[in-house]
Amino acid sequence: MSSAAATAPEFVLRWRDRLSASPAFRRWAGGFWPTRFMARRRAGELFDLAAGFVYSQVLKACVELDLFRILSEGPQALPALAARLNMTEAAAERLLEAAAALGLVQHRRGGYGLGPLGGPMVGNEAVAAMVRHHAMLYADLADPVRMMRGPAGGGQLAAFWGYAADGTRGALTAETAGPYSDLMAASQPLVAGEVLEAFDFGPHRVLMDVGGGLGAFLTAVGQRHTQLQLRLFDLPAVTEMARARLAAAGLGPRAEVFAGDFHNDSLPQGADIISLVRVIHDHDDDKAQAILNRARSALPKSGAVLICEPMAGTAGAEAMGAAYFNFYLHAMGSGCARTPEKLTSMLRQAGFARARLLPTATPLQTRVIHAVASG
Repeated sequence: MSSAAATAPEFVLRWRDRLSASPAFRRWAGGFWPTRFMARRRAGELFDLAAGFVYSQVLKACVELDLFRILSEGPQALPALAARLNMTEAAAERLLEAAAALGLVQHRRGGYGLGPLGGPMVGNEAVAAMVRHHAMLYADLADPVRMMRGPAGGGQLAAFWGYAADGTRGALTAETAGPYSDLMAASQPLVAGEVLEAFDFGPHRVLMDVGGGLGAFLTAVGQRHTQLQLRLFDLPAVTEMARARLAAAGLGPRAEVFAGDFHNDSLPQGADIISLVRVIHDHDDDKAQAILNRARSALPKSGAVLICEPMAGTAGAEAMGAAYFNFYLHAMGSGCARTPEKLTSMLRQAGFARARLLPTATPLQTRVIHAVASG
């Protein structure tokens, strides 16, 4: 709900509802010059909601065809692009015009070149991996009403994120945990960059990344802060892969890897800061609270915790939490997007104080809460 709607009296909102639901009023508003712009904008926004799946598939086609890398070589004519994409010129033109309308490519002298949204896609494996991954989400959302009326999970996403269901964590192997671990590792550099700009690990001695996957976040922090001793805690199916990757990054001598299940096992003692990177929003309230409680038990007084994840209520990106992540996590089988206020309350309940939301460059992607263990 927008702030304007939230503060308007209810009788005003009901009057607005009656007008917007009236075909006669919509026809009048579309023809009356003072209201024409608003009416057309609302119609465009509603159409974009209806057409959003098609737009996302245009992006997916560009990713699958490696179009952005091809156009990074410079603008190219339609016949040459059609040949490289293995399409007829008519089909290639249809795709390129769709991509141009979405800002992914652009009409340039000599043909087609990168658009303002296509340029950032060049070499951006994190976003490309998520675009490909969304095929599972779309399959689960084929009947959204049925999905929301049924129990959470049970589809392709739940099978992919094997740790989401209680009964499957113990059966995970390196083979079954590998695909989701690789996806997380591909996107971690983006998150790590945001966190490293927002928070200074300099005063700390030992960082433990809980649910740290293959160690991509720990690697980024460890390479920036060479004084830190590094610890990673995750499921046994992941830890051997993590140990190998940390060693390959040259961090083996100061990195320890611990296997366990943070739903059932205590966390190792000895760290003075714990990071939870895209962990809390994967779990329902009771389990998320238990993770925070275990983090507090593992830390000394004045030890710190960082929660790093997208959060609900982010200004300008409200739909990200309320729509995208909440539907995604329902399909996955557990978790929800939470506001900073909700997370701060949970931290307080776990025994943390002085929680503060740190500014990040891209809040839609990552927000960071820092809190200190109280006595």
